[in-house]
Amino acid sequence: MKKAGLSEKHYDLIVIGSGMGGATLLNQLADTGLNILLIERGTPLIHSTQARDSQAIFVEEVYRPNEQWLDGAGKPFNPGNYYNVGGNSKFYGGVMLRFRQEDFGELVFDEGISPAWPFAYETLAPYYQQAEALYQVKGVTGQDSCEPPGVKGYVGAAIPDEPTIAKLRSQLEHVGAKPFSLPLAIDIDAWLALGQTPWDAFPGTNPGKLDAESAALQSILDHPNISLLTNTTVTRLHTEANGKQIKSVEVCQGGVHKHFSARLFVLAAGAVNSAAILLRSADQQFPEGLANRSGQVGRNFMNHNCTALMAVNPLETNHSVYQKTLGINDFYLSDGNGSQPLGNIQLLGKIDGTMLKAQLPRMPKAALDWLARHSVDWYVMSEDLPQSNSQVRVSSNGQIILDWQQSNLSAHQQLVKKTKQLMRAVGFPIVLTKAFDRRTPSHQCGTVRMGNDPATAPLDPYCRAYDHDNLFVVDASFFPSSAAVNPALTIAAQAIRVAEHIKLTEIH
Repeated sequence: MKKAGLSEKHYDLIVIGSGMGGATLLNQLADTGLNILLIERGTPLIHSTQARDSQAIFVEEVYRPNEQWLDGAGKPFNPGNYYNVGGNSKFYGGVMLRFRQEDFGELVFDEGISPAWPFAYETLAPYYQQAEALYQVKGVTGQDSCEPPGVKGYVGAAIPDEPTIAKLRSQLEHVGAKPFSLPLAIDIDAWLALGQTPWDAFPGTNPGKLDAESAALQSILDHPNISLLTNTTVTRLHTEANGKQIKSVEVCQGGVHKHFSARLFVLAAGAVNSAAILLRSADQQFPEGLANRSGQVGRNFMNHNCTALMAVNPLETNHSVYQKTLGINDFYLSDGNGSQPLGNIQLLGKIDGTMLKAQLPRMPKAALDWLARHSVDWYVMSEDLPQSNSQVRVSSNGQIILDWQQSNLSAHQQLVKKTKQLMRAVGFPIVLTKAFDRRTPSHQCGTVRMGNDPATAPLDPYCRAYDHDNLFVVDASFFPSSAAVNPALTIAAQAIRVAEHIKLTEIH
């Protein structure tokens, strides 16, 4: 790898963003000989004692960027999106679930329609397998109640349940539920070697968490054709005079502005920032922003409806360190009575009293420590439906406005109710819940969606912009729907598919 400087230069390919989409695609193209520049707004995470300190992470928020967005009412908030080499995946929970086969078709909910994707599950299945292998996913087949077909690329057995969770699995099965082992991109021994903590929401500063940096980038950054430019913010894209191709990317580093040109561009800055970059790139020829003939750039923003649920048994202590090994999809495709789909239930990383104190600052720490010791902690997740008025905009000075219009809340409320009933049935008399707010980036997606019709979608099914034939957008922006499982594996699988397409169509 060459560490790029700010001297202007022409490249074969520029990739903007090193998260799950950009890093995975780059991993697949590194051996092509293309001269590639990877531009990352953040810097590499360096290991320190803070990386395993819940006080530093959740109370002092040392890793949270100092950034303000505006909500739809113009109120500022800190969004909690992370800027590092590896992007948000540096803090993800390592869950690598495939979308269900049904998620690629149209699904009907009480509050609206989840639209079909422009291709079927079977199209993405072989790329799911490749992504599972690349991210060294550990898992087991045959337990998930709505598991999609296709050979899995798991590299090892599922991460073992800790004793409390093993007992809970048995209790759930006893009452008729079908818990399954979460497929996880985790090397459990390597993770625990640096500290007895969960990995969920903790920064990945060693190879224990297989994220976009550790799994996809580290193995290819020593290639002489790869250059990495960090601590550099992309401000806009510029087009050729004919408007049909992107000519250059404008960046800012330490107040210095430069342009880099290329033959191909991949925008992978995340669902909010990718849309914002395209909108900020408006000019006289494209007054509504680039790739926006459809008027859909920034629209259809989705962010899973999520609730944290603590199942508490005052008579039993949960000694788990990491906890996050079980999921339940029994209500994923219906409510159990033939009605609407509800969503996914999965364990959170083990919560401690310090994490609770960050959310409940007025509560005595001793009481929160007791609560955490006696709880099993769940993440309840339902689909958010695409809506035109749920959107990313930019203000006149370029500030991001995120006007998220939540949808499908009736299904989510039903799922929370079902989860409470299930927890009480297995011996937890106290169940507490708290909905995630907009400060938590719960799987943002959908702002530059794929589709077969350029009148209604900015991207074709290979994530190529209809308006600019040398621009691809490869992050969760491209999702036509959010489904109700973690998006990381689907981003990675489509990135591998797009990389293959680039090799076939753009490399001569």
